[in-house]
Amino acid sequence: MDRNNPTPVRTPPLWRIPALWLVIGGPALVVVASFVTLAIAWHDADRPLRESAAAPSADSMTPATQARNHVAAPHR
Repeated sequence: MDRNNPTPVRTPPLWRIPALWLVIGGPALVVVASFVTLAIAWHDADRPLRESAAAPSADSMTPATQARNHVAAPHR
């Protein structure tokens, strides 16, 4: 081995380094999962119940119906 001309160190391609997949793959997976969650939430959004849909004799369900409608549509 010559001190003036050392042999070059061969580095593997980036896709062959396992730690790189953890550094880039983890956050990329989280971003994809957030878009999937957004699509599910957008597609299956709850709609407010009509007041006539609730049973008139079910006074015990009135607070629950009001709370659900307030959460689903806070701006009346």
